[in-house]
Amino acid sequence: MANDDYRRDSGDSVSTRLTYLLIGGGIGAVIALLFAPKSGQELRGDIADATRKGIDKSREAAQQVGERAGEYYDATRERATELYSQASEKASDLYTQASSKVGEVAQTARETATRQTSTVAAAIDAGKKAYQEEKRKTEMSGRIEAAPKYTEKAN
Repeated sequence: MANDDYRRDSGDSVSTRLTYLLIGGGIGAVIALLFAPKSGQELRGDIADATRKGIDKSREAAQQVGERAGEYYDATRERATELYSQASEKASDLYTQASSKVGEVAQTARETATRQTSTVAAAIDAGKKAYQEEKRKTEMSGRIEAAPKYTEKAN
């Protein structure tokens, strides 16, 4: 990432330096023309030529800067696309892992609930059987106690 920052800074620096060079060259050319011993018509022609050359060089510089900007844009767009696809893949992987874990937890919960249900059902059945057994014993003892007792009387 630091390497990209260096390239970006050097690109800005080159275009800035190129701009300053062109401006300085234009100012120098104008000053040289103004102090050169020429007639007015020749001087105006030289100034017009220097202006045209400056404009042409500015256009060339602008075209180069535009091309560089296009290259930077393309490189940045490609990198952003790569990062987006990597992030999407990681998010998909995390979703898959989370779904798997949730499925495992749900399955464990179902198994535990099934075991608990069967344990509770067995306890209920055992309770019913114990109740019925106790009820049967109680009914039997009640019949025995309620049965008439015949005792012999002595005459």
